[in-house]
Amino acid sequence: MRIMLAMHILRLFAVYLRLGILGEMEYRANFWINLLQSFLELGVALGGLAVVFSHTDTLGGWRPEELLALVGVYFLIAGMIRTLVEPSMQLFMEDIRKGTLDFKLTKPEDAQLLVSIQRVEIWRLVDGVVGLVVLGIALQRLGTQISLFDAFAFGITLIAGGLIVYSFYMILATCAFWFVRVENILVIFQSMYQAGRWPVTIYPGWLRWILTFLVPVAFATTVPASAFTGRIEPGLLLAAVGLAVGLLIAARLFWRYGIRFYSGASA
Repeated sequence: MRIMLAMHILRLFAVYLRLGILGEMEYRANFWINLLQSFLELGVALGGLAVVFSHTDTLGGWRPEELLALVGVYFLIAGMIRTLVEPSMQLFMEDIRKGTLDFKLTKPEDAQLLVSIQRVEIWRLVDGVVGLVVLGIALQRLGTQISLFDAFAFGITLIAGGLIVYSFYMILATCAFWFVRVENILVIFQSMYQAGRWPVTIYPGWLRWILTFLVPVAFATTVPASAFTGRIEPGLLLAAVGLAVGLLIAARLFWRYGIRFYSGASA
């Protein structure tokens, strides 16, 4: 039953992906714009690392090649956010304001699933590709083979990080049932996510707490990078999985609660 459900979700996502590709093909110049933007952002990140390590050998216990892996994870998760999560959540909030969410609620599919995958900006996958390339370079520079446990931990924490970010976005976007300008909150989150290019251990205690528990950037970037470099402990792995499951449940419950306050075009 679970396998059939997963296959159904994948088929549904494939439909929206195809529609997204067809839509984005009309604006092919966006590919070059996004490519330039990604390389500029990567240049800024690598330039920051170069400046820091011109004065020290480690930063918060992280070596240069380990921080390079962190940058790769940052871009990989950013690619997922900018390709699917962010565009879908923006359209979701727009549907609430315009009263057009009815078209999702009346379809014979789970409405939360539909609003979560309804828009795919395929050119933003450039960020994910850049992340994979940077991770490959970091692995080469580390000069060590990833153990089976490290590979497993990296895969699990990367998925958990993606689910944590999605759930957090979903909770914030659901606030649009009560508040008009939720986009301002999302902009704040996007700004705070940029702090994920650095390990949270370098920040003051109060900011580290915010980036770990209030705005869980640490579980999206630092934790997967720790697994990739063999620095993660089993307890942190379990914490990442537990937080992902907890936030998924919280996002689902909050969504179902928010739907009660929706009055759309058919109201």
